Amino acid sequence: MIDLCLNNVKGLCDPMVGIDQVLEKLSTVIDPDLKKDIVSMGMIKDLELNDGNLKFTLELTTPACPFNVEIEDDVRKVVGEIEGLKNFDMNVTAKVMEGRSLDADTGMATVKNIIGVASGKGGVGKSTVSLNLALALSQTGAKVGLLDADIYGPSIPLMLGMKDGFMQVEDNKLQPAESYGLKVVSFGFFAEQAHQAAIYRGPIISGILKQFLVDTNWVDLDYLIVDLPPGTGDIPLTLAQTIPITGILVVTTPQDVASNVAVKAIGMFEKLNVPIIGVVENMSHFICPNCTDKHYIFGKGGAKKISEQFNIPFLGEIPLNSGIMSGSDLGKPIMISNPDSPSAVAFRTSAKNIAAQCSILAAKLQQEMASEENTESAPEASTSG
Repeated sequence: MIDLCLNNVKGLCDPMVGIDQVLEKLSTVIDPDLKKDIVSMGMIKDLELNDGNLKFTLELTTPACPFNVEIEDDVRKVVGEIEGLKNFDMNVTAKVMEGRSLDADTGMATVKNIIGVASGKGGVGKSTVSLNLALALSQTGAKVGLLDADIYGPSIPLMLGMKDGFMQVEDNKLQPAESYGLKVVSFGFFAEQAHQAAIYRGPIISGILKQFLVDTNWVDLDYLIVDLPPGTGDIPLTLAQTIPITGILVVTTPQDVASNVAVKAIGMFEKLNVPIIGVVENMSHFICPNCTDKHYIFGKGGAKKISEQFNIPFLGEIPLNSGIMSGSDLGKPIMISNPDSPSAVAFRTSAKNIAAQCSILAAKLQQEMASEENTESAPEASTSG
């Protein structure tokens, strides 16, 4: 057989690279969160290899993943090690994984992840955390909704500067209001309730929440953040029992009185078989503006103790900052008014960690569903007598 590439003898002509060789190299890149390689995860899309010219799309599991840059750098590194390539073109996108069982009958089949934000007691800044985490996720490019589920004391409209906001009804569906890229639903948007107490018994409150969930036009959301009222009453129970959700994020403050009560919320959701995404510590410390030292005004380590006790992820700590309070009162959340502040940076870090945990839960859910399908499709064992 005549070697048509005569220069190959002198090492001047590289052998032609093949698709199998490319995929083998790419499969050495492991997603740090999911602990699986990007090829088996289906993150390599539209791969083309023509005469040494390689082109494909890297589809990440969420735009908010804390390891996106690391994964992209690893891909470029391994591709650079492939001999015989002439050119390399990679397009990077993200598609959020579905972290909940989608049931078309609920009317929420277009919401990929539902995250309930809970606390054992009031006063821990749960609504502030919910709002700023929603904004942080949205700023990564994700499509985010925010449901203010505190019917008795809705605060999200005020914190967004939407005191005169309202929701329309079209085709028997509530249309969410919009602010800073978020789709927002709150009982505070109803004019007759803006300055009046909501005096309702539990069943009525539960009915209102169900309407906000299934009778709202939530369109193509990657994440729906549900700001729950404190405690373990009707609203958290209704959320857990009405629709499949991705999981619960627990918010606490450092002191023992808050963390001890937060434990009760965790216990309730565990009894209901709802996954716990993790815990975030708000008002964790105060950073001195002149010396940059951290001052632990309310104690230290409450959330980390919960994390260790229940073996759930510790997802971040938010420093105490007067700008958070004043921004909320003025309708300018700190993610908007001061995006470079330590608090805003902390919210972004926590949001990325939350998105990563949602991807982990989604991968686990897909594996369980695949296992069930394989079990159902397996032929039944036969016996002979």
